[in-house]
Amino acid sequence: MNIAESFARNRQALSEVLDIFADYLQRRIEGQPATLAAGLQAPPGLAHVAHSLGLTPFEQQTLLLAAAPDLDARFQDLLAQAQGDESKPWLSFGLALMLLPDADWSAVMPVGRLRRWHLLELDGVGGPLAARLRPDEVILHQIAGLAYPDPRLEPWFIHLPGNPGDESVGDAASQALLDAWQAAPSLALAPLARLEQGDGEACGQALSQRLGLRLYRLSGVDLPANHEEREQLARLWEREALLQGALLWVDCELPSPDEARQLAVFIDRLQALVLISGAGSLPLQRSQHRLSWTEGDANSRLQAWQAALGEQGALLNGRLGGLAEQFQLSGRSIARIADGWRLGHQSESESPALEPLWDACRDEARRGLDSLAERVEARAGWDDLVLPDTAITTLRTIAAQVRQRSRVYRDWGFAERSARGLGISALFAGGSGTGKTLAAEVLANELRLDLLRIDLSALVSKYIGETEKNLSRVFAVAERSGAILLFDEADALFGKRSEVKDSHDRYANLEVSYLLQRIETYRGLAILTSNFKQAIDSAFQRRLRFIVQFPFPDVPARSAIWQRVFPPSAPLEPLDIAKLARLSLAGGHIRNLALNAAFLAADEAAPIGMRHLRTAAEAEFAKLEKPLPEADLRDWA
Repeated sequence: MNIAESFARNRQALSEVLDIFADYLQRRIEGQPATLAAGLQAPPGLAHVAHSLGLTPFEQQTLLLAAAPDLDARFQDLLAQAQGDESKPWLSFGLALMLLPDADWSAVMPVGRLRRWHLLELDGVGGPLAARLRPDEVILHQIAGLAYPDPRLEPWFIHLPGNPGDESVGDAASQALLDAWQAAPSLALAPLARLEQGDGEACGQALSQRLGLRLYRLSGVDLPANHEEREQLARLWEREALLQGALLWVDCELPSPDEARQLAVFIDRLQALVLISGAGSLPLQRSQHRLSWTEGDANSRLQAWQAALGEQGALLNGRLGGLAEQFQLSGRSIARIADGWRLGHQSESESPALEPLWDACRDEARRGLDSLAERVEARAGWDDLVLPDTAITTLRTIAAQVRQRSRVYRDWGFAERSARGLGISALFAGGSGTGKTLAAEVLANELRLDLLRIDLSALVSKYIGETEKNLSRVFAVAERSGAILLFDEADALFGKRSEVKDSHDRYANLEVSYLLQRIETYRGLAILTSNFKQAIDSAFQRRLRFIVQFPFPDVPARSAIWQRVFPPSAPLEPLDIAKLARLSLAGGHIRNLALNAAFLAADEAAPIGMRHLRTAAEAEFAKLEKPLPEADLRDWA
């Protein structure tokens, strides 16, 4: 049945029911015997509202009679006559109690269905008996046969259309959640679905399609600041979810602590089916069902890419395998990215560029990363590194292993031997400023991957079990893109193991074991940094695939750093590189010194000269609390 036929059918049924009510009212006004037939058939629009929201016959008839003056002009006069007041051409609750069978005072309570879900509003003064019962406009149109999404929800609740059959739910945890939802005695007691790992939209689509529901997304940072507005929004959503049949996915990429508390209260009180992702330490009180979600293996993603790109995918000369291996994207995300990529490759070129496709996947997969770690913009190249040849060779080997991971593990079958040890891990050891972070940037730039810097000293918690939770969130989100993880200050967790004396020592060792296990199974590159290799337990070192030493630069190395530290466009006076190289500074501090000197010169509108570098050197040594080698600074002015 099309929309026009459905509307016409509803209009006919509504007209018949309104005729019955008009006759009933007229007879009551005239003092004649009158009754409403039991089981009066409601028109389809009203029947849908009543069935979806569980209205009693009295609530259903009250709602219809409150809407009647806006649907049929006869009722304005009839209701005014029934109240003996021409200024009241509408229904009051007192009149409903008098006119309708099975009357129930609780129907007009604030927590009752009619008012909780804003089906009716009390309009006017004089208490609930005398006030006008005004129907909500969206519900009025629904009764009239014109159903549409509530526009008041549109700024916050975004509908995410799905492709039937695009996803499936087959794992035991997901099935247990569906069973718990279907067995819940009420929506208020239905557990939250808490996604610990995986893509929220893909998981939401799979769950909603299994249940025959529509999926909507709510961003955790978008809620109104006003408490009353949030409460109204919650009630309107509860109503909408029941009327439409909808599942809500709350993307909790978190907000400030105050916003987190507000969001937690909002979710806890929501009587609806809710999936949450990125919740972290959100202080929720409601029962939760924890889920992990995967998009299938690399082979299924490869098939999705081949189907989405068609003949153009074949022109990429087999390079789609690396894309499927690197980025854990849903079928919808793959189709969307492929459509955008094809628009930019309409020509019959035999070698279309893979890089724009790769970058689009990286941008899609990075959602949620920024709330968990610092994303470092990687612009450095190999020429920016000044390191011994052995270190450069090891770094290039690391890049090659990340690049060829798909071929070796998937195509050549090495992954079938064991899932453990498939991750690529490295320890970068060296003093401050020796180039550890710069080397990580070079690798990220070379591999076109995101670089996430994680401060381990900030993740380690004094509370038992919290460190594992913090680390789990980082790995769960990073898995989608295979981002390079840079764990700063690994000494905080990987220092020399002490004798287990109490439960905290035992849990500290468990935290280390957990991180090592996650690093070994992480399908990307994980880098640990330490100022002192000797500070890292030797047993831990043996479980890492690479160890790269970053020595303090000697005079020739410092000379090479000084020769490339200034951009080509920077105006320079003749500089004495030999004198500059005598300063005992690591590369990072040399870069700071050069930058500070550039600002001093710019403030004078002059080229960068030795006098600017001397002033900057004095400031850098003071910051490092090192004695300034005056002998090395002679004749710099």
